[in-house]
Amino acid sequence: MVVANQKGGVGKTTTTVNLAASLALHGARVLVIDLDPQGNASTALGVDHHAEVPSVYDVLVEAKPLAEVVQPVPDVEGLFCAPATIDLAGAEIELVSLVARESRLKRAIDSYEQPLDFIFIDCPPSLGLLTVNAMVAGNEVLIPIQCEYYALEGLGQLLHNVDLVRGHLNPRLHVSTILLTMYDGRTRLASQVADEVRGHFGAEVLRTSIPRSVRISEAPSYGQTVLTYDPGSSGSLSYLEAAREMALRGVRGPGEAQHEQHDGGAQ
Repeated sequence: MVVANQKGGVGKTTTTVNLAASLALHGARVLVIDLDPQGNASTALGVDHHAEVPSVYDVLVEAKPLAEVVQPVPDVEGLFCAPATIDLAGAEIELVSLVARESRLKRAIDSYEQPLDFIFIDCPPSLGLLTVNAMVAGNEVLIPIQCEYYALEGLGQLLHNVDLVRGHLNPRLHVSTILLTMYDGRTRLASQVADEVRGHFGAEVLRTSIPRSVRISEAPSYGQTVLTYDPGSSGSLSYLEAAREMALRGVRGPGEAQHEQHDGGAQ
């Protein structure tokens, strides 16, 4: 599952690590691939990612096997992370000259032999070669949308890129999930944005929305997800519920999901 939105600050990394932790806490085996040079997902999962650590950069540019860079997450059994280091910042340029530059991550994932139930790829806030690698490797796109003014601005370009990748490089790719983040039930704006997103995307939008929460913001500074930092907080419970909703969707047959995707795309 590719977690993407070229807008920064919409909750991509927060959503990636907390959904992954929620699913792992329910017994799934989950891998988070940190594709953002800032390495925030690695930080939030308490995984070492200083410059000398084997990372996703080595996988993409040096063709190192993914199994050699994956680390177990300390606090959550069944959760694993392929960390990002600052080296990844130069990978966009270095990938340009490499053979099959768009599908290097897909090849690495295909040859990863450990059993997994979910893979989440945390994308950088751009639509460059790193995000394209994620889209070629993934089956589904999850788009976090913050409940604020201009929430839908720029999404057209992301959806256009998904269409391009589906048409030329990965026919399986589709937007399966929209998650509303930073929802403040006290404001009229938040409910207006939520209504607008639900009207635009329909069945792809999860019923669960993620509230604005100090606990969610604090957790990464302790190298934790909100699930382990404050399990009883509203943010933690919301991510657990969103993960449950996603898992139940995954249980249904692909025909239903494709049918809904087709309907959503026609809107």
